[in-house]
Amino acid sequence: MEASTARRLMVTAWVVGLLGLALVVGSLVWLRTGYVLSRVNSESMTPTYAVGDRIVAERVGGDEVKPGDVVLFSAPERYGSGVNSMQRVIGVGGDRVVCCTDQDTPQEAITVNGRPLRESYVKDGVGDGLHRSYDVTVPEGRIFLLGDHRQNSRDSRAFPDDHGGTVPVDAVQGRVIDSHAGPLLLGAAALIGLVVALLGLALAIGTRVMRRRPAVQTVLWPEHL
Repeated sequence: MEASTARRLMVTAWVVGLLGLALVVGSLVWLRTGYVLSRVNSESMTPTYAVGDRIVAERVGGDEVKPGDVVLFSAPERYGSGVNSMQRVIGVGGDRVVCCTDQDTPQEAITVNGRPLRESYVKDGVGDGLHRSYDVTVPEGRIFLLGDHRQNSRDSRAFPDDHGGTVPVDAVQGRVIDSHAGPLLLGAAALIGLVVALLGLALAIGTRVMRRRPAVQTVLWPEHL
């Protein structure tokens, strides 16, 4: 192999390999910083999410969430360290959350700022189920959270003496999303990057081997003639 050809192939191998490596690293960093992957470990969000369901949450600031969003959050003083809990946002800073209209009836409903919530997602249509009234004005920078299984959820109602049960917005780890397309695309990009990096490595090795192989001289005319 001519030296100039070998150099061009080696440069190509390095470029291909580095591009593949950059794609792998970039995809994995984006996946780690952009999403939280978790698994449901309690019944507090049934029937929306069952125990064992895999969930994906997009990382957002706590001040970006709104009522109705399902969030992952960390509250070690309530649920232990290293545990991400999942509950639904009912009220944000300034909202007044009251339980309940038509309490202990099938029409029982939580009100937010005087308006009854129509919650099709709660288990068995039960708006509260604990037979305890509460009236909380959510402080700024905090959120009021409930599980969808109101009769089996240790949520904001269980901590009335701690800012009315609310949680600081900076405890939010991410907002749960139904589409897994983002993480799947990033995973696919990382896999493609790995293949490209390996192709670059293979090309570099092949070029190095060819450079070391002695050239075979072609005899155009027999020497004895």
